[in-house]
Amino acid sequence: MTIPSATRHLGEVRQFVAERAAAEGLEDEMVQELRMAVEEACANVIEHAYAGDASREIDVAVIADDERFTVRIRDEGEPFRPEAYDTPDVRELVRRRQSGGLGLHLMRRLMDQVEYRTRQGVNEVLLTKYRDGQPAG
Repeated sequence: MTIPSATRHLGEVRQFVAERAAAEGLEDEMVQELRMAVEEACANVIEHAYAGDASREIDVAVIADDERFTVRIRDEGEPFRPEAYDTPDVRELVRRRQSGGLGLHLMRRLMDQVEYRTRQGVNEVLLTKYRDGQPAG
């Protein structure tokens, strides 16, 4: 699915992912974790990659097999540099009552695997849940 880069469309993405995950037989807890992580990833694109430019688009796709359920999120905005990301001090954010700053941290906590890459001007985030909680092998 493709949505405009605006927060009012995040509900559509959550529903899209939840319906696909449920159809694939994922447990309710996994479905909820996927919904939250996907919303965070898309919100990060809207705020950081596109700087709130609602004329841009976000592409969201689901890739599922017997081992894993992956949500792929693509954008053509400013690339994210994961190596420059420091894990936030959650207690300090709460103490200062600061919102934001937990998106990547939250995604990593909710997902079994989070991958980020940029190729030829396209940013891609892969959010993966393994059906049995871990990769085969």
